[in-house]
Amino acid sequence: MLEAINSFVTSLNGIVWGWGMIILLLGTHIFMTLRTKGIQRRLIQGIKLSVTKDKEAEGEVSQFGALTTALAATIGTGNIIGVGTAVALGGPGAVFWCWLTGVFGIATKYSETLISVKYRVKTKDGRMQGGAMYALERGLNMKWLGVLFAFFGGFASFGIGCATQVNAIATVCSENLGIPAWAVGIIIAILVALVIFGGIKSIAYVCERLVPFMAAFYVLGCLFILVLNADFIIPAIETIVTLAFNPGAAAGGLVGGGIMQAMHFGVARGLFSNESGMGSAPIAAAAAQTRNPVRQAMVSMTGVFWDTVIVCAMTGLVLVSSIMKNPAIDMGAIRDGGVLTTLAFNQIPYIGPFILVIGIITFAFSTILGWSYYGERCVEYFAGRKVLTGYKVLYLLVAIIAPIVSLNLVWLIADTLNAMMAIPNLIAVLLLSPVIVAETKKYINNIDLKDEETVPYLEDIRNKETVAKEELAK
Repeated sequence: MLEAINSFVTSLNGIVWGWGMIILLLGTHIFMTLRTKGIQRRLIQGIKLSVTKDKEAEGEVSQFGALTTALAATIGTGNIIGVGTAVALGGPGAVFWCWLTGVFGIATKYSETLISVKYRVKTKDGRMQGGAMYALERGLNMKWLGVLFAFFGGFASFGIGCATQVNAIATVCSENLGIPAWAVGIIIAILVALVIFGGIKSIAYVCERLVPFMAAFYVLGCLFILVLNADFIIPAIETIVTLAFNPGAAAGGLVGGGIMQAMHFGVARGLFSNESGMGSAPIAAAAAQTRNPVRQAMVSMTGVFWDTVIVCAMTGLVLVSSIMKNPAIDMGAIRDGGVLTTLAFNQIPYIGPFILVIGIITFAFSTILGWSYYGERCVEYFAGRKVLTGYKVLYLLVAIIAPIVSLNLVWLIADTLNAMMAIPNLIAVLLLSPVIVAETKKYINNIDLKDEETVPYLEDIRNKETVAKEELAK
């Protein structure tokens, strides 16, 4: 029975993350880049806005708090092991395609955040709610599709946001620090509980401090390794670009599988890493204090820059240069991204394994926090607030058992649910692209202009729906 389920999920995962999904996502990235007239050129302005406080605007947390909460969930083990997987399966050329998805994905992240903030709502107790589900409901009158998005997102949080991340931490701690896996699960559950029961403000408070530290530590560590690999940096870049378009061998025993293979695994891992088009990060962005939708959208799009254009690119360059410097690493015999990444970092005595261990632990822990909020908002949308305590308890239980169970099936299911999240979210982005263009024109050169529309109360919207249904029934 288990084998049949595993076979079915594997087949389904291959379909939803096949070329159709890659074309849809990458196509949306390019389409929205054109529709927003290259919003990527506003990146520096977005970075400046991300550290600018706007306390007079409506929202629960600062723009920087919302950004770091989204980055906490986005910068995860995919930035380290995921890039290794792309290189192992698609060759060094996959790094180029992974990086390129980040460049174009900035436009999609901007777009999905804009509609998330524009169509957000507020509860009577002051909590901001937003995301693809509200954009579909309020912007397109497609609540049923919003429910599907929330359903997929809620269940995906247990897998990709919790179980797989805790398992990664447990594996690292067990192999490198000698800490029993079961103990790691309990420790992580306690630490997560101390944060998530405080809501978005508590999560944002921790993420504002953790994310900059972990990203800076990892990037500085990678820079140190690249200094040691200095003679191989230029050859590594040349190899990455060359093998992105051509099959064959390169210096250091590196082999490329051709443009199709490099593109497939590079684009897939890039999209998985930065989550542009998946609709997850805009859920956190909707809680931000911002004067207008464009302002927060510009802040949120910088997350893709940090995640993929910087962190993933750094990881890819470290891997390729380390492999070229150490030809003993036989890429032809390695198909596991985690193994390849570990071997590459282990070539740097002391500092390499240390950077890898700290990077995986902090990246994974931050992802657990960020996805707990995504899952909570999704579950509240389709099941109501009454189930939230139960959701958090279940989330913690998953964290406890994750280190001691096999996660192959869990990973496949979560990966599949992520793709299923992307479909309704991309529908919202594409169908609401005229709204995105109009809002951009209105605010892009007047970024401090305050939106005249007040955020509506969720309870008022639901009451109107109830009245409308009763009148229709009569």
